[in-house]
Amino acid sequence: MPNILILGGTTEASALATALAGRRLHATLSYAGRTAQPRAQPVPIRIGGFGGVEGLADYLRREAITHLVDATHPFAATMSAHAVAAAAQGGTPLIALTRPAWAAQPGDRWASVADMDAAVAALAGPARRVMLALGRMHVDRFAVQPQHHYLLRFVDRADTPPALPDHHVIVDRGPFTVDGDIALMRAHRIDLILAKNAGGTGAEAKLLAARTLGLPVLLIDRPIPPDRPTVHDVAAVLDWIDHGADRGV
Repeated sequence: MPNILILGGTTEASALATALAGRRLHATLSYAGRTAQPRAQPVPIRIGGFGGVEGLADYLRREAITHLVDATHPFAATMSAHAVAAAAQGGTPLIALTRPAWAAQPGDRWASVADMDAAVAALAGPARRVMLALGRMHVDRFAVQPQHHYLLRFVDRADTPPALPDHHVIVDRGPFTVDGDIALMRAHRIDLILAKNAGGTGAEAKLLAARTLGLPVLLIDRPIPPDRPTVHDVAAVLDWIDHGADRGV
């Protein structure tokens, strides 16, 4: 009987959990713990880290996990690397469920940078009104560019205020709508959106809004993922489980 561990925190992980619950397969959805009140799920959840590669490998053995699905955020590079290494230790079958990256369409005014350091450096120059759509763990790095006004949107209110001298925080949980993001950008007179190239539809509204308004977007490229089997939809994961997962990780 399959016993599946989903490394989650994404809409794809939630969709997979729902599909597995519908099939009455035993699964656990693991959250890193960065969101105070994660959405309710139809399968048991665990919250918090594993303690590195060895901790995750021990969990896989102790809980007799038969299938490991890495459905973490495309920028969760450390967790994805740990998943590959831990699965290899015990021969646990592993697959990654990830969304394709966004690609520019006609009307988009996009530029890209390699990483967070490059994004910070790219904001050198005159004051602007920037929608910083990165999540709260990265925003303090932009304090070295204090000339800008930053619009921040968090799922939870931070325990301590961001280190940015000029900012406005909105606490809200998606999915967001294009019309809503157009209204938000107009209300705050945004002239630049800075975001990670996360892909998917859940966070795409801000890009569609920027296209409508003709606003420039600066996207941070994804880190290069580890070598692993990868699919882009829940049906492919279910097929992998049904037809005997490859134990060669």
